[in-house]
Amino acid sequence: MDKMVVQGGAQLNGLVKTSGAKNAALPILFATLLAEGEHVFRNVPRLRDIDSTVELLASLGCQSKWDLDTLRVRVKKAGSLEAHYDLVRKMRASILCLGPLLAKYGEAVVSMPGGCAIGTRPIDLHLDGMRALGAEIQLDEGYVKAKAPKLRGATFVFETCTVGGTENLMMAAALAEGTTILENAAKEPEIVDLANYLIAMGARIKGHGTGVITIEGVQTLRPAEYSIMSDRIEAGTLLIAGAMTGGEVTVQRIKPAHIDALVHKMREAGFRIDEDSDSVTVHPTKSWKAVDVTTNPYPLFPTDLQAQYMAMMSLAEGTSVITETVFENRFMHVQELIRLGADITPKTRVAIVRGHRGLKGAPVMATDLRASASLVLAGLVAEGETIVGRIYHLDRGYENLEKKLSALGAKVRRQE
Repeated sequence: MDKMVVQGGAQLNGLVKTSGAKNAALPILFATLLAEGEHVFRNVPRLRDIDSTVELLASLGCQSKWDLDTLRVRVKKAGSLEAHYDLVRKMRASILCLGPLLAKYGEAVVSMPGGCAIGTRPIDLHLDGMRALGAEIQLDEGYVKAKAPKLRGATFVFETCTVGGTENLMMAAALAEGTTILENAAKEPEIVDLANYLIAMGARIKGHGTGVITIEGVQTLRPAEYSIMSDRIEAGTLLIAGAMTGGEVTVQRIKPAHIDALVHKMREAGFRIDEDSDSVTVHPTKSWKAVDVTTNPYPLFPTDLQAQYMAMMSLAEGTSVITETVFENRFMHVQELIRLGADITPKTRVAIVRGHRGLKGAPVMATDLRASASLVLAGLVAEGETIVGRIYHLDRGYENLEKKLSALGAKVRRQE
């Protein structure tokens, strides 16, 4: 099992480009199930979760071929309508094949999903939405079994905002009969990216990026070519890395508006940050003050940057309060940061971070995708050597992170 070895103390400087967004690519890849033929995607990141998706698509009869960062997916009539447990358990996003299969073929059998252990993340709203469109749903031996000779448009109000639920319902409604209105829909940029690809396929969608999305169902969709948006979470992680090490780092190929909540908090803490049309630069800062943050759905502060932000606040002047409202079990990185010398008191959904200088390298263990990134960031500024274990979590969502950090001057390497 690979480990990441980080030698602390190096200042990061230079330019770095973000890769394609995993959280945009996954639902878009599952959307290919809605139309037979060859779909072509550019700017696709080479990640463990992408590989898992390609493997799952293959089990449903699709063929995929890579050419650098371009992925071609040839979709044939599905030979199987079952997403098996052995594939789905690896990644929670696998549930996103439910909507396309149900809309295209009238039935689907999908295992209950797995993924990072950061909370329960129930799929109830996915299933309630499918029922609203006319599907019959049964839960049997760990599988979701869904049938609907023809989905029909309906108005569905999400009880709580859900990115995956919004994506699943959008894809299902694209081939439903009539008009579907999704209220309290997620507003994330990844939702907009999926909607834009569906529109390129011939779907009729309005309101994506707002809380109310309207989908007018069509009879058929067609394959298209599309470029995946850049990863805003990777961009935020790299920006924090530059800030923590006191360097000047420009993160390229990112829409500044996508990380506006993070940039606002960093400026409040005392960092000088410049924005261009497709890049963000953080300038050297010797010290910064503690600033509270509360995670919330987009456009507010993202839960996927909470762990990295906490690592930065562990070096701040003063005390910050970090409140996690999205997932109930997303402070597992706290105990590992404490092993590096951070002064953090975790409560159920609140962490009190007393900033100070003086982290020291130690062996630590990654518990989930974003936690692993926070430990690498802390290792960049810790005295001595930090060894981060179980970095297969990191490989699920960051493409060549150690190479990008090394190119900026970090002393970091992968150890088998």
